[in-house]
Amino acid sequence: MGLHRHALRTTAVGAVSAALITGGTLGLTPTAQAATGGVRFVDITGDGGTVLKGNVVTPADSDGTRTYPLIVLPTSWGLPQVEYLAQAQKLADSGYVVVGYNVRGFWQSGGEIEVAGPPDVADTSKVIDWALANTPADARRIGVAGVSYGAGISLLAAEHDKRIKAVAALSGWADLIDSIYSGRTEHTEATALLGGVGALTGRPSAELRQTLEGFFSSDLSKEQEMIAWGRRRSPETYVDQLDKNGPAVFMANAWGDTIFPPNQYARFYEELTGPKRLEFRPGDHATPELAGLFGVPNDVWKDTGRWFDHYLRGEDNGIDREQPVQLKSRSAGGYEGYPDWKSVGATTRKIALAGTTTIHTNIDSGADGGIIFLSSVLDQLARVPPMAAIPLLPRRWAAVWQSERYASARQVRGTARLHTTLTPTKESGTLVAYLYDVGPLGLGKLVSNAPYTFHGQTPGKPFGVDLDLYSTAYDVPAGHRLALVVDTVDPLYIEHNPSGAQLTFSSPANDPSYVSIPLREQ
Repeated sequence: MGLHRHALRTTAVGAVSAALITGGTLGLTPTAQAATGGVRFVDITGDGGTVLKGNVVTPADSDGTRTYPLIVLPTSWGLPQVEYLAQAQKLADSGYVVVGYNVRGFWQSGGEIEVAGPPDVADTSKVIDWALANTPADARRIGVAGVSYGAGISLLAAEHDKRIKAVAALSGWADLIDSIYSGRTEHTEATALLGGVGALTGRPSAELRQTLEGFFSSDLSKEQEMIAWGRRRSPETYVDQLDKNGPAVFMANAWGDTIFPPNQYARFYEELTGPKRLEFRPGDHATPELAGLFGVPNDVWKDTGRWFDHYLRGEDNGIDREQPVQLKSRSAGGYEGYPDWKSVGATTRKIALAGTTTIHTNIDSGADGGIIFLSSVLDQLARVPPMAAIPLLPRRWAAVWQSERYASARQVRGTARLHTTLTPTKESGTLVAYLYDVGPLGLGKLVSNAPYTFHGQTPGKPFGVDLDLYSTAYDVPAGHRLALVVDTVDPLYIEHNPSGAQLTFSSPANDPSYVSIPLREQ
């Protein structure tokens, strides 16, 4: 089964890469190239002499008499250097010099995969140096942008290179550890996908191979080493430097991102003190902006262009006067604006988790987070999230609490939080919490979820658990109720429940258990 999933994933990545190559090549016919100044494929010397394969697109009226704002585009994980050609052409038509390049370790670029390590950050600065020396780029107006891996590198580069004045980080990360190891739980499918794609399209470094080996083996002796490895590669680690440099930062992500869940982006956004904008939409990792890579009109890329137009070209397009936090609900069309992330879901209502409930571990109850990519894409395109028949969930393996039926619709916005008291029978264990929208017939649609793992606890001794579920925007219809379900097995995560273990949830009178639901003010 694991080999079959790996084959499906690598086939999908190959298809996307081939489509991008074909689309980028066919989309730029000789006539189009002549009309726009053309695309040049170049070799750029990166950090330590590593050769990076890149491409340059310049404005059609470039004649050597003037300079233009520069935008640098590091590629996504596993995708070739033609990834951004459609958007690069649009940006060049708007008056930018655009330099895209394949990050080190992938495809034809030299070096090994460093996972946004110091050489990757230094490479971006080297690409800027090259562009200033070899294109009509303006050293006073420099932006960086990217999707996924390119987004993380862009944020890190802006923290280390004060020449960068604007950033667009699409479907990236701020905290790498919180992305793949949240709740002290390995996000196994997401990390396996990244590892498989890296091995297929690039050359993983020895450090990366060792880190992945420790990750998948759940070697606790390597945990602090892995966390330190991730912290060095997390923009959140250097946020003070980013604030000092003061670039204008635009970030966008999907509610259902199974690679980089939205919570860490929202937290990072609140720490920024300069010009900033945050957008969340339905979808999975990089799916909201995917169509734009093929040149199709796209909200994410449209706002990226507006961001650069204002902060690099000085265009008064109003983006700086709009509400800086823009959300699109998974259940309804249109965008909602907020002055900051704290205002999202500022109203909360608690669902009491009363009584004492014991569940057995090691068996999947039927409640789960879905299939990586497929489930969130179905939610994005057809509003069909993962589902479970709540009355039929076996109570031996799943704890279930439900709210009353709501007389009016509830607009869930932001981060739901679980607080409970847990008594284990073993010193280690894993639980996964799910929030469902339950209809009149008992069918539950997944609103959010999150895993939680503990180690070193005393069997039989209760302890408190506080868990943030993944942030979301979901509308619960009138007549429905919310349900919190907790079980111990989910294919998305590695579980750490010893055979035969049990978990007991209680609600002491002096410390009641609850799940706090963030709601939009109406």
